[in-house]
Amino acid sequence: MREATLCYLVRGEPIQEVLLGLKKAGFGAGRYVGVGGKIEPGEPVVRAAVRELWEETGVQASEADLIPMAHLTFLFPYRPDWDHLVHAFLVPRWQGEPRESDEMEPAWFQVEAIPFDRMWDDSAYWLPHVLSGRRVRAAFVFDKDNEHVATASVELLDGVLGSVRGG
Repeated sequence: MREATLCYLVRGEPIQEVLLGLKKAGFGAGRYVGVGGKIEPGEPVVRAAVRELWEETGVQASEADLIPMAHLTFLFPYRPDWDHLVHAFLVPRWQGEPRESDEMEPAWFQVEAIPFDRMWDDSAYWLPHVLSGRRVRAAFVFDKDNEHVATASVELLDGVLGSVRGG
């Protein structure tokens, strides 16, 4: 199973806006996704998240600025090569302005207007919890179409964040 990272730049207190990227090519093309990607062999998870954030958006963040929020398992029984273990982070502080890259076109969304209909099906199950400051452990098994969640397990963990000041 591949390991990967997802980062969500956020603005406002409480969080009012989140940065998503319209994936232009590769896995998830045509969908809005968090910023992230694969973890290189031997690379620490947080370092991979910072690297992917820079590579995909040109934004710099320190490892200390990433807040671990979700541990996500994605299983695709009909495409096991798509199985992923993902570490998701909120990023309330960074330097630079997000820019378009070969992989994605970044866009800010109000939290109440996130385009879940243009995202992976699992996002609606867990992302609202994370954006409200809840830490999550979740597992998703996708259906035959590799598009829709067949089964979901979402566990809200102890440790609600009191405040995440973004942007």
